[in-house]
Order: sequence, then structure tokens, then C-alpha cells
Amino acid sequence: IRYNEFMSRLPISHSVLAKRLRFLVEENLLTADYRTTARSRSLWPVLLSIWQWERVWVPAHHGRLPAMRHTACGELFSPTLRCMDCGATVHDGDMELTVGPSGRWQRSAPTSSTRRRPDGAVGLGGAPARQAGLFPETMAVLGNRWAVALLLAAFLGTSRFTEFQSQLGAPPSLLTARLQTFCDIGILSTAPVREGSERTVYLLTDKGRALGAVLVTALQWAQRWFVAPEGPAIVVSHRACGSVLSGVLACGRCGEPLSGAQVGVTAVE
Repeated sequence: IRYNEFMSRLPISHSVLAKRLRFLVEENLLTADYRTTARSRSLWPVLLSIWQWERVWVPAHHGRLPAMRHTACGELFSPTLRCMDCGATVHDGDMELTVGPSGRWQRSAPTSSTRRRPDGAVGLGGAPARQAGLFPETMAVLGNRWAVALLLAAFLGTSRFTEFQSQLGAPPSLLTARLQTFCDIGILSTAPVREGSERTVYLLTDKGRALGAVLVTALQWAQRWFVAPEGPAIVVSHRACGSVLSGVLACGRCGEPLSGAQVGVTAVE
């Protein structure tokens, strides 16, 4: 794809696009002529998990996003996350996240605050979230380092505002805005700390917990290509068998492990 094609397809300025492309080339995600690399092509499990999450959990995409076809068995399917150690399907509540040897919140926090748009929403490439392409709700969760750190903290069991703030070191106004966005799109819900209390906690909803497959595939990709000498930042365990989770996406119809080349796109009638 050429530079002008990126410009025609993305709601992005020349300066931001040039900066993003330069970064992707420096990180070996694109070649100098903007072709994909082995590193970027190995992102397919993350993208497939995002695709599935948006199809199931984002009402605007019900009946709009294309279905997936497994070319090996010929069937329309939904991907499932499977534990490679025990072979069982990993459900939303089967994972336990803990902080690993290199897990420091300072590594996740941006060095500067993201500039706010007038509507307060930030999307892909700095564009407003309403212009974030196919997956606007995913970009509200994964399109900003503060938001990703907030999601990880929630999966690690953080629930109170003061705990989020002390761990992440985020400015209170920014943290309030991110928490509100997560509640607005149904990733988090609020509940009283105790009956009759005015203080609240922020809890992952079913929709939020369903992002577990996206988190696992993203963490596995990152830990493959960006190795920390002292060990991983986040360790994901499979509660059913007690092992550190090594997940693989499988076809929900035939049960066979997937490869990116075996996933076809079928328009929904």
C-alpha cells in the first residue's frame, strides 16, 4: 500500500501519518516501502480476537461485520481460545493475571498526556473515536496507553479510583474520563463499596471480561517480539489446569488450531 492510499483511507493528517509510518518501520512492523513484516503478520490472532469481540459485543456491528470462514473445514466459525497444555477451551473467567518480574506500571504510563479533542474522545492516530474505522470501541480501549494500562489494572483486580490512581500515576481528570468511557461502552460498571455507601468500585462486566482473549493474544505477541531479560511483565495462568497459559486460537466448529491464512471473510446475508 502506498502513502497516498493510507491518506485516502484514514482520517489522519499528513504529519501524524508520517510519524506513525516512521514508527512502524523503526519497530520492524513495516518495511521501508510499507509492506508487512513477519512481526506484523504475526498479529493476526490479536486482530481475529478483536474482530470476534466487536461482532458479539458491539451492537452497531451486529449483522454488519463479515463472518469468519475456516477454509480448512469450510464452515463459518467463531474462534475459541484454547490452552495448549491441557487442551481445554479457555473461558472468560478461567484466566488469572498476575504481575510478572518486569511488571512496573511506570513502563505502561505515557510520558505525556494525550491531547484531548473537543469531544473528549481519542481514536486511532489521534482522530476522534467516532472516526476510528471498523473497530471504534476497541480503539477506545486499546488505542491509548493509559486506557490499556487501566484495562490491565482492572483484570489484575484493581477496582477503586484511588487504587487506579496510585498504581498508574494518571492525572485524576484523565483517569476520571477513561473510567467514564469504559462505563459508557459497558466495559466497566459501578457498584457501592458496601451497602449504603456513596463510594463506588469499578468492576469488569461480562463484556469487559470477554476482552480476555484480546489481552492474552496481545500479551503473547508482545512477549514473543519484545523480550524483557528479567521475565514477562504480566503472567496469565489457566485456573483449570494451573499452568501458565499458552493460548492458541482454534476453530469453534472443527476444533482445529487456526492459522491466519486459513481464515476467510464471508459477507453476512
